Amino acid sequence: MNTLAALLPALPALGWAVHARWLHGRLTVARHDPLTGLWTRDAFTRRARRLLRDPRAVVVLADVDRFKQVNDTHGHAAGDVLLSTIAARLAHGAGPGGVAGRLGGDEFAAVVIDRDDTAADRLDTLARVLARPVDTTPDVHTTVSLGWVRAVDHPGEDLSALLHRADEAMYAAKQSGRSGSRRARIGRLLGSVAGRRPGRRGPA
Repeated sequence: MNTLAALLPALPALGWAVHARWLHGRLTVARHDPLTGLWTRDAFTRRARRLLRDPRAVVVLADVDRFKQVNDTHGHAAGDVLLSTIAARLAHGAGPGGVAGRLGGDEFAAVVIDRDDTAADRLDTLARVLARPVDTTPDVHTTVSLGWVRAVDHPGEDLSALLHRADEAMYAAKQSGRSGSRRARIGRLLGSVAGRRPGRRGPA
């Protein structure tokens, strides 16, 4: 009885601790995309902005080509598997010091830290890895267009502006790849691009 009496004053604090842990768990779930497990747009944005303080940061945008056709031909379940696989590959490619997120639909973004000045080779390899067939759905064939830009090449620009630039590079890679046979398409943007593709909104 004395033991119970001694514990009673601690019960409210214990209750708050359990509630705080529950809230933390709920917030963690809310910050991750339920399909792919990547950071959601808002959560990715917060982490990416911190990484952009590093002059070696590289902003990457990836888009699955003809994704609607995959859904229409093979079904949404196959499309979901494809997105989940590409997300896992992108997260691995971003590395432990980088961050990857799903902006929505079949569009993904990442910020990687180019520690050894090998971004071009690294991202070319990543683009090819992203476009590999999924083991569980070998009949699903697609390509992945990828665009990237070094933050240091555009001093003073924020994440939104850099994602716009990466989007332009990705679109250029997508356009140039339509006449080629490369399964993975990659483009890098060094300078300013006048205009954007019609109707395109940046993932700010």
